[in-house]
Amino acid sequence: MTIDAFPPGVILVLGGLVLPFVSQQIRYTIILLLPLFVLWSVWQVGDGVQLTLPFLDYELAVVKGDALSRIFATVFAIMAFVGGLFALKQKQVAELAAAFIYAGSAIGVAFAGDLITVFIFWEIMALGSTMVIWAAKTPESYKASMRYLMIHLLGGVILMIGVIAHIADTGSVAFQAMTPNSIGTWMILAGFLINAGAPPLTAWLPDAYPEGSFSGTVFLSAFTTKTAVYVLLRGYPGTEILIYIGVYMIFYGIIYALLENDMRRILSYSIINQVGFMITGIGIGTEMALNGAAAHAFTHIIYKGLLLMSAGSVIYMTGGKRKCTDLGGLFQSMPITCICGIIGALAISSFPLTSGFISKSMIAQAAGDEQLLFVWMCLAAASAGVFLHAGIKFPWFVFFQKDSGLRPKDPPWNMKAAMILFAFLCIALGVAPGPLYDILPFKTTYEPYTVPHVINQLQLLLFAGLSFFLALPIMKRTLTISLDWDWFYRKFGAWLIVFLTRGTVEMRRDIFGNLQIFVNSVINLAFKGHGPNGIFARTNATGNSVATVIILLTVLMLIFYLEI
Repeated sequence: MTIDAFPPGVILVLGGLVLPFVSQQIRYTIILLLPLFVLWSVWQVGDGVQLTLPFLDYELAVVKGDALSRIFATVFAIMAFVGGLFALKQKQVAELAAAFIYAGSAIGVAFAGDLITVFIFWEIMALGSTMVIWAAKTPESYKASMRYLMIHLLGGVILMIGVIAHIADTGSVAFQAMTPNSIGTWMILAGFLINAGAPPLTAWLPDAYPEGSFSGTVFLSAFTTKTAVYVLLRGYPGTEILIYIGVYMIFYGIIYALLENDMRRILSYSIINQVGFMITGIGIGTEMALNGAAAHAFTHIIYKGLLLMSAGSVIYMTGGKRKCTDLGGLFQSMPITCICGIIGALAISSFPLTSGFISKSMIAQAAGDEQLLFVWMCLAAASAGVFLHAGIKFPWFVFFQKDSGLRPKDPPWNMKAAMILFAFLCIALGVAPGPLYDILPFKTTYEPYTVPHVINQLQLLLFAGLSFFLALPIMKRTLTISLDWDWFYRKFGAWLIVFLTRGTVEMRRDIFGNLQIFVNSVINLAFKGHGPNGIFARTNATGNSVATVIILLTVLMLIFYLEI
């Protein structure tokens, strides 16, 4: 087997399995070099099916390459490298191992050419991400990881049912564009959307991701939702319902992020918001829109990773402080972290000369080209909302606002290096988008830097920023809890389980109580007849027995003669 046929993701998974059993120096070498080797191997995979394996009556396309696979696998490998650099000195080796397995399985999905292979890597990804959350080793992370696993196992079951039904309908395991017109294709779509954080099962993401360690959340931000974007791009381009699901996610993420006090929950809701842009583009379904969704997934992994590295650095250096009300004034002692966080905030806000500008604008352009006025207006309004909650709110409350009196230093060299590298990529992609545009699924001649587009975007951001500072008194957060969809399975679901459990126990007690009464009645009746004083236990004379027999025979003879 040549390198172009070997699954690149499996290399990373195997590396993750090895990490706990090697010395520290070897572990550092694996963490830094293996993702780069995987990145190189990603670009050795040619177009078409490269590796097949027999399974039952089917031929699995374990490695199948094309432009869409390579762009996602590329950014996944980059994230594995930079995330590994950021977490290089993480004491929980289990987290690093789980993160590499997680990243490798995401790359495995990107190159999977059949639904069965997709499902296998999909489930490995769910287990790996759960272990990343669990590795934080706090009571909150354990509970959050169990809720996270519950949702993703549900999604896996739904996906498996859909795959089986689709194969039964078509006789094919090929993973290709589908139309949701059968039970199988609808179930597959539902399974994909659960991982994307689509409604109603949306709250698992801000519930679980902030409970990871300072480095774990960085890995979590990159793979699950973006793998879902990839499979939706591959399987359901142009599915109209995705437009409305995406728009819902956009504004859902904005509203809840504005209400939040926890900086990592702000950024977690922001993930849902940004994935909403991508899903809207997939629903539009034109080449421009699909290119925009793929490009935005690429840039989003980088700037969101940068933002969460900035937040993770603050948590690491302040001993776990993560609420905006506990922070402020950190720019004085953490200048590098502050600058990198601001660059990430500008990128997520689509500020010109940053990566977000050259990707998100393609989706808006596609909506305009298709004359989807309502969608275009929603995307424009949402761009202002993103600047409010992630572009200004996060850096303002964490690094500026009132002085908290905290004076932590910038984090260790490896964490600073990871942030600086991603900050450089945010600016480099924004200044020179050509290399990214060249690897998109469809050929594009899109030019983001036109005068009207740049002016319109700057005006939008300017007025959004002005509205933030005008509304600053009501933007200050307090220690509140935002109710979300997860209430139904965290509170009502728990109550329902207790109610049903009590009902089952009471029903069981009633059944066994009545059964015991019946058995006791039978025993008492038998005891009356056969007990020491029962009629069948008495001692009778032989003469009485003979007399009884004679009487019975006489009665029998009379009956016989009367019938004659």
